[in-house]
Amino acid sequence: MSIVLTPYWSPDEGIQKLKIEARAPAAPGLAPPVFSTKAQLDRTLLQLRSRTSPIEKYTFLAQAKQADVEAFYKLCLEHMPEIIPIIYTPTVGDACLQYSKIYRNPEGLFISLKDKGRIGNILRNWPLANEARISVVTDGSCSRILGLGDLGANGMPIAVGKLSLYVACAGIRPSSTLPITLDLGTDSSSNLSDPLYLGLRQRRPLDAEYDAFMDEFVTEMGRVHPKVLVQFEDFSTDHAFSYLERFRNRLPLFNDDIQGTGAVVLAGLLSAARLVPIPRNEHRILLFGAGSASVGVAKQLMSFFTITGMSEEAARSQIWLVDSKGLVYVGREEVADYKMYFARRHYTGVPMKDLAEIVKYVKPTVLLGLSTIAGAFTPEVIRQMSQNTPRPIIFPLSNPVQLSECTFTEALIHSNGTAIFASGSPFGSEVIGGVRREPGQGNNMYIFPGLGLGAILCRAKSVTDSMVQAAAFGLAGSLLWDERALELVYPRIERIREISAHIAVKVIRAAQQAGVDNSTDLKRMNDTVLLEFVKRKMWNP
Repeated sequence: MSIVLTPYWSPDEGIQKLKIEARAPAAPGLAPPVFSTKAQLDRTLLQLRSRTSPIEKYTFLAQAKQADVEAFYKLCLEHMPEIIPIIYTPTVGDACLQYSKIYRNPEGLFISLKDKGRIGNILRNWPLANEARISVVTDGSCSRILGLGDLGANGMPIAVGKLSLYVACAGIRPSSTLPITLDLGTDSSSNLSDPLYLGLRQRRPLDAEYDAFMDEFVTEMGRVHPKVLVQFEDFSTDHAFSYLERFRNRLPLFNDDIQGTGAVVLAGLLSAARLVPIPRNEHRILLFGAGSASVGVAKQLMSFFTITGMSEEAARSQIWLVDSKGLVYVGREEVADYKMYFARRHYTGVPMKDLAEIVKYVKPTVLLGLSTIAGAFTPEVIRQMSQNTPRPIIFPLSNPVQLSECTFTEALIHSNGTAIFASGSPFGSEVIGGVRREPGQGNNMYIFPGLGLGAILCRAKSVTDSMVQAAAFGLAGSLLWDERALELVYPRIERIREISAHIAVKVIRAAQQAGVDNSTDLKRMNDTVLLEFVKRKMWNP
C-alpha cells in the first residue's frame, strides 16, 4: 500500500493544503490479469529510458514517485548510477530553472514572508508532522555550486532532491522527510517577470526583516518539530555563515554548502594524499572561488594538517584563497569578513588576479575549484601544477558539467597523466598510456545522508564540528582495497548505503564524545553491534 500526499483547497482558510491518502492495491478487475512488481519496475525503467532529455526524465520520475514511492526507491537502489544524476545533480539545476513551468503537485512546505506571525501554523499543516525527522530548508537565494543564482521559490527541487538522497542513500523513511522552501522574495529579474513564477513577486528584504523571519522560523521549528534535524541549503553567502552560527545551538542543524562540501573534499584529499610521494605537512592548498562553500571547505581542510600534530596557525598558512578579485590577502580592498581568517598576512606584493600567475607564485600541490567559471583551470595552470608536484591533486568541484573548471580529459592530457582528479560533476573514464583511469566525483551525497542518519539515531541535540569531521574520516576510510588499487579517491556510488552506515557509526561516536547525544543505549554497544543496529534502522522499499 502506498501513501501519497494529495492537495486540496480549504475554503475556511482560503489556502491549498495537503492530506494523506492511502492507495490500496487495485481490486480484482482493475488491474491486468498478469502483473508483477518486478515487471512493472522493468517497464518503468524502459519508459524512463525512452525519454530523450534529462528534464523529461526528471518529470517522469517525479510522477513515478508520487504514484508509488516504494517502487520509485526500488528503482533508485537498483539503478543508482543512472537515477541519481536525474533526481539530483546535474539535472536538478534545470528542474529549478523550469520549476514554475513544470510544477504539478506540491511536494513540500512553502513558507513565505507573508506568513510571518503564523509560521507555526504553517508548519503544523504538514500532514506527516508526527513522523518528520529530517528537513532540508532552503531560501533559494544563492545556488552557488550549481551556478544558478537566485532561484526564489523555484529552489524547492533542491530540498526535494536532497531528501530523496537521504532516503535512497541512508534509508531514512520517506514519510520522515520534510522539504521546506522559505520564500522571502527574489532578486532575479527573470523570475519577477515570469507570468508563471510561483513565488512572491517582490525583492528580498533587508537583513533586519530577514533575521526576524528566520528567528521566528527556527523558534517554531523547535516547537512544532522538536525531533527534526535541519539541513540549511543554498542560502546566500553572508546568511549561510551567520545563520549557521546563530541557530546551530538552538536546533540540531548543519549547513551542507559549508560543512558537507568541506567534509567531502577533506575525505577526497585524505585519499588522494596517499598517492602523492610528499609528506602531508608539505602540501599547499589553493582554493579558486571564495564563497561560503569554499571557505567552509578551507575550514574543514585545516584538519588535514592538524591531525598530524601541526598547529592551527601552521595549518592555516598552508591554505590560500582566490576570489573574483584575485589572491586574498590582508590589506587588499573588498575582502569580506568571512574570508579574513585565510587572508595572507605577509603578502606585500601587487594585487595578483591571473590564476596561472598565482599558481606559479604559491606553488600549490592541491588545486580546488568552487568558482562556477568554466575552463578556469587552463592548460597553462594544469602544466604549472605538474611542475609543483609529481602528482598534482586537481578537484574542479563546480556543477553542472558546463561550469566545471576543467574536464577529466584536460586534467590528464595537460599533466601527462599524473593528475589525481575529482570533480563535482560526473565525467567518464579515460584511457591514458594504455591504462583506463576513472575520475572521482566529490559529491556531498557521500556525506550528508550518513551524517543525518547518525545524528537522527543518536538523537543529537546539535551537530558539532567533530561530528562533521568524523563523517569525512569515515568516508575516507571506506575505500576497499580494489578501489585503492585503481587510485580512486571516493568509493563507488553503488556502495553508498554501506558507506552511509559506516559514516553514521562514526558520527554517533563523535556525538557521544561531544556529549550531545540523547540515545544513551547506543553507548553500551561496541562498534560491530552499533553498525548492525544502524543497518537494521535503515528503511528498505
